[in-house]
Amino acid sequence: MKLNLKIWRQEHSEAKGSLVNYQLDGVTTHMSFLEMLDMLNETLIQKGERVIEFDHDCREGICGQCGLMINGRAHGPLKHTTTCQLHMRSFKDGDTVYIEPFRANAFRVLKDLKIDRSSFDRIIKAGGYISASTGQAPEANSIPIGHEQAEAAFDAAACIGCGACVATCKNSSAALFTAAKAVHLAILPQGQIESAGRVLAMVDKMDEEGFGHCSNTEACEVECPQGISVLHIAELNFRYHKSRLLKK
Repeated sequence: MKLNLKIWRQEHSEAKGSLVNYQLDGVTTHMSFLEMLDMLNETLIQKGERVIEFDHDCREGICGQCGLMINGRAHGPLKHTTTCQLHMRSFKDGDTVYIEPFRANAFRVLKDLKIDRSSFDRIIKAGGYISASTGQAPEANSIPIGHEQAEAAFDAAACIGCGACVATCKNSSAALFTAAKAVHLAILPQGQIESAGRVLAMVDKMDEEGFGHCSNTEACEVECPQGISVLHIAELNFRYHKSRLLKK
C-alpha cells in the first residue's frame, strides 16, 4: 500500500510550522498507525533527514500519549479508538492522510506532533487527590461501596487524559477531562473530605490554563477513546454551583 502523507513539521514551539509531503510505499494493512510512522522515520534516517517527533508510550490504548489529528479527527476515523490502536486497514492504497498535533491554546506544540499536556497535570494537582491516614492499609471491607457506585466511579476514572476532548471541541474545552477526574473521586466515600473544595479548585485551574467553556456540542464524547459520558459535565456543573453556594 502506498500513501501520500501530509505531516505537520515544526522545529520548536516558537517556530512556524507547516505541512510537509511524504510518500511511503510498502505499508501493510496489519500495521498500526504508529508502526507506519516508525517505518517512515526509518526511511528518513536512511536519507539522513530529521525524524518526525511524536508522543507514544504503551501502544495499548491506555496511556493517552499518542493523540494525533488524523484527517481532521482526533485519533482518526474510528470511534473509541486511540491513535496507537488504529490500524492501517482503515486506509486504502493511494490515500492522502493529513497528520497534525492536537490543537488548543493550552496544548503548546513542542516539536512536530509532540504537544505539552502539562496543563492537565496542573488541573489534577489542583484537586485530584484524597486525604488518607498514614500507617497500615485499612481493611478492604471497612468502607462498603455498592456495585452501582463503584461502577459509576470506574466509568469516570476510565479517562486516560489523552486530550481528544479538547482537540475536538470548537471551544477547546477541558470540561470532560476535568469532570471525569473530579466526579470519580466525588462519587466515592474516600473523596468526600475535599469534595467541595476540589471541584472549585479544578474548575478554576481549568479556566486559568486557558481552556474554553463547554457549549454542549457533545463532540468530546464522540471522540473520547473511552466513551466518557457528557453527563459527567452536568454533574461537575451541579457540584461546582453547589460548592459556590456553600462557600458564601
